[in-house]
Amino acid sequence: MKWLIVYLIIINAGSFLIMLADKNKARRRQWRIPERTLLGLAAIGGSLGTWLAMLLFRHKTLHARFRYGVPAMLAVQTALLIWLL
Repeated sequence: MKWLIVYLIIINAGSFLIMLADKNKARRRQWRIPERTLLGLAAIGGSLGTWLAMLLFRHKTLHARFRYGVPAMLAVQTALLIWLL
């Protein structure tokens, strides 16, 4: 169980930082991180980090896949974690 907690901390921190990097790239009109990558990180356990970055940086909040998909993933992952514990 300890490894799961460590994994979740790492994947969520990484998701948060990658969302921040994409927001900075958007501001500078540089090459962007694909949405598929951002959503993929959320799907493999990084939904909390992705969601927090969305709220703090106001990034991807107009995209329906992010607005509804990331909170749905977070709800499912939270329920699964509670069930496992």
